[in-house]
Amino acid sequence: MISESTFLWHDYETFGANPRYDRPCQFAFLRTNLALEPIEPPSILYCQPTLDVLPHPTACSITGITPQYAQAHGDPEPRFAQQIYDVMSRPGTCVVGYNNLRFDDEVTRHLFWRNFLNPYQREFANGNSRFDLINVLRLTRALRPEGIEWVNYDDGRPNFRLEDLARANGLDTECAHDALVDVENTLGLAQAVHRHQPKLWAWALQLRDKSHVDALMRKVQPLLYAASHFANYPGSLAPILPLQAHPHISSQWVAWDLRVDPAPFLSMSEHELDHGGLESFVDQERVGRMPLVSIKTNACPMLAPFSVTDPESLDRLALEPQTIENYAKKLSEHVDQLERLVRYFVEQKPSWDAVSDPETELYAGFVPRTDQALVNRIGMMGGRELSELQSPFTDERLNQLLFRYRARHWSEFLSPEEQGHWHDLVCARLLADEKNPGLSLEAYCEAVETLANQSPEQAELTQALREWSKIVRDHLESHDQNSTT
Repeated sequence: MISESTFLWHDYETFGANPRYDRPCQFAFLRTNLALEPIEPPSILYCQPTLDVLPHPTACSITGITPQYAQAHGDPEPRFAQQIYDVMSRPGTCVVGYNNLRFDDEVTRHLFWRNFLNPYQREFANGNSRFDLINVLRLTRALRPEGIEWVNYDDGRPNFRLEDLARANGLDTECAHDALVDVENTLGLAQAVHRHQPKLWAWALQLRDKSHVDALMRKVQPLLYAASHFANYPGSLAPILPLQAHPHISSQWVAWDLRVDPAPFLSMSEHELDHGGLESFVDQERVGRMPLVSIKTNACPMLAPFSVTDPESLDRLALEPQTIENYAKKLSEHVDQLERLVRYFVEQKPSWDAVSDPETELYAGFVPRTDQALVNRIGMMGGRELSELQSPFTDERLNQLLFRYRARHWSEFLSPEEQGHWHDLVCARLLADEKNPGLSLEAYCEAVETLANQSPEQAELTQALREWSKIVRDHLESHDQNSTT
């Protein structure tokens, strides 16, 4: 039986800006009912760092969290991950944050992946879902801005930075970039939308349902789409026309940006597509921007029918209904050419990861069914039991993850040969490997000194970061000494 539906408001602070590789150091969460009233006390968790992945000094400067603080107040990553998995997986939970679909959800998925927890299940099983306030605010500002104070950048573009919006709306920003403060400010802005624009809030919640989004797309009628992709457009919103479901990915659609005249693209020849492609054509012809966009139907895209506009919003968003109608009609008359353009568009999309590393290869494929039962048992095993597994998986990514999992958290159960292999891997990552997606020790030390010069008021923090580099270096050297005795 599914529990009463709740929202879990959450935020991570991390030791870097790469959500697939850099490590979380702090996690805060607060559970509310559907009326956005807190029903449990807020909580904060910290994660202990490991010595094979260095924190980015700039990230420490922003959050004020040093690796020593996280070490003293945190849990080992497997326990940290399990606690988050448990609160997110409670039946009926909608996990929501601020820009979490692009950042925090990636942190969560890769945290779970590294620690042998299901990266996706908490997003859809047992009545669960996920939501993101930032795009709700984009849609609100574009279509129903009344009741909320909005802010702009100096160049006039809409500003959706959490700290700036929170300050403009009278929320506490004194400790911005503390995970719990960011959680409370996210909730505060959500409460403002819920209070002032209840119909829009209810509509946005429906977009968590992939089938609801699919139904909108299948009508093949102009829609309004609010997303960061359109940050340079008035209201960060564009009229779009759904073209077709993605030929390879069931949870995506390809749509046309109806601010862009399709005529130059519809006349492209096969030769032009083969020898330069769409992106080259956009640059050479100066047509403004790539008109094709991918829309993930399982990621709460903030869509609305074009009919919700009125003369005031049309003027505010610089939308011309007649032009939009003409572009949509032109597209509907050239189905064959559109199929070609869509095919080239999806084929030219870059791969997820430029660096091959098992910890960032989550999207290389689902875990084989033959491996899933053992994956589910890993978290319940101790170091000795894990050491008996060797390489038990058919998926080689999992074998590499398992070795790193053991080496980080149960090093006392490594054989001398395994200890040597782990030391070589860490040295390659921190001292020599140019393909390392994180910081080398040399780059870390340079960044610490740059921070010290630029921010002398943070002398205590930079000294702690210098001491951390010594801890890491001493750890590496101690292994070298032990291996020669």
